Amino acid sequence: MKKAVFLDRDGTINEEVNYLHTLDDLRIIDGVCRGIKRLNDAGFLVVVVTNQSGVARGLFDEEFLDALHREMSNQLDRCGARIDAFYYCPHHPSEGKGIYRADCTCRKPLPGLIERACVDLSIDINRSFVVGDSQRDMKLAWKAGARSVLVLTGYGRVSLHGFPSIERQRIDYVAADLRDAAKWICAQ
Repeated sequence: MKKAVFLDRDGTINEEVNYLHTLDDLRIIDGVCRGIKRLNDAGFLVVVVTNQSGVARGLFDEEFLDALHREMSNQLDRCGARIDAFYYCPHHPSEGKGIYRADCTCRKPLPGLIERACVDLSIDINRSFVVGDSQRDMKLAWKAGARSVLVLTGYGRVSLHGFPSIERQRIDYVAADLRDAAKWICAQ
């Protein structure tokens, strides 16, 4: 069984732009390449888990997501960093059309994406971490049984202050950014 770091996408890896829907708007956050490379070098699988309700809302389609994830991988590859897999939820429970308007188990904070990745990639969740910039990401970690790391990029600062104090104490680590998160994870 392998250890993994599950990364949120928007606000954690790339700058938050509210429904990233063009390749031109993709901006990798400073330090992300070094952080992911450090995780790769330490033997962690790096897996992106992301809600993408823009599909349900008709803002972009799944083909665009595939192209975006290829471009993100290409940019990271150029600095020696690797994402091993991308998992996304295209659904929304109350908005959208057809099969995309649905209650599902893959929409974070529910753990469906992580559960699927653990089966597909032989991941031991007890040796794994979730890194993200939202309360939803921390709740995902807790529901899945992984350790939680909140980054202060994206919505991270707002999310941190929005937690009730009892939940804030459950966060395993608060990191300045993904590079800081990777340093802490590798020291565990």
